[in-house]
Amino acid sequence: MELWTAVQALILGVVEGLTEFLPVSSTGHQIIVADLIGFDGERAKVFNIVIQLGAILAVMWEYRRKILEVILGLRTEAPAQRFTINLLVAFIPAVILGVLFADTIHQYLFNPITVAMALVIGGVVILWAEQRTHRVHAETVDEMTWKDALKIGFAQCLALIPGTSRSGATIIGGLLFGLSRKTATEFSFFLAMPTMVGATVYSAYKYRELFEPGDFAVIAIGFVFSFIFAMIAVRALLKFIGNHSYAAFAWYRIVFGLLILATWQLGMIDWSTAAS
Repeated sequence: MELWTAVQALILGVVEGLTEFLPVSSTGHQIIVADLIGFDGERAKVFNIVIQLGAILAVMWEYRRKILEVILGLRTEAPAQRFTINLLVAFIPAVILGVLFADTIHQYLFNPITVAMALVIGGVVILWAEQRTHRVHAETVDEMTWKDALKIGFAQCLALIPGTSRSGATIIGGLLFGLSRKTATEFSFFLAMPTMVGATVYSAYKYRELFEPGDFAVIAIGFVFSFIFAMIAVRALLKFIGNHSYAAFAWYRIVFGLLILATWQLGMIDWSTAAS
């Protein structure tokens, strides 16, 4: 394994871990960073599949007690049953649309320019959502109804557009639909588990012929750093939202998106090659 390849894997693992659960779009950042450092092609597809799993395992470890509580209480405890049903209800819309349109979306929308525009638009939406008066009817995930879950499930579908952010769509959707800030954030984390595991399994099967034993070391580097930095990001976000809104992430999205568009328009970086 070449040193630069190892560095590329480390960089992308860190990017995935830090951005997967923040409302800034991990997919968008992966597309942009991978383009900048020249990590692309068929090999990159396999790499991205695995490092996403590293990030999701981090949040599963962070919420292992809640997961175990739900599993043990699934047969007899109403809260555990309701929680599981809510996850399934929220999970289904993205599965259906993802299976139907994933290839088309990858073909036409997976490029830095689309990502930049989605970052800016999403940032504006977050600022608008944060300025509204929040009417909360669910202070915890156990107080959510299946209708709440379904609405968030439809909101998650927006994240099929790269740059939108799965966590951003579900968290802001949760705020708009009456969840507390902490509840919206935690349900976004829980919903990521079946969504990302399902997407990983589907993609791994689809691209199974691309897996090569020689790439194990590169994949392992990305996986480990994705896990570590996802753990850091999840804990930091939960602490941050205790006293702050998501406005800071909105401004980050807007500035970052505009920077990409400006460098493209001024010819400083040839994003158009990736966008074509």
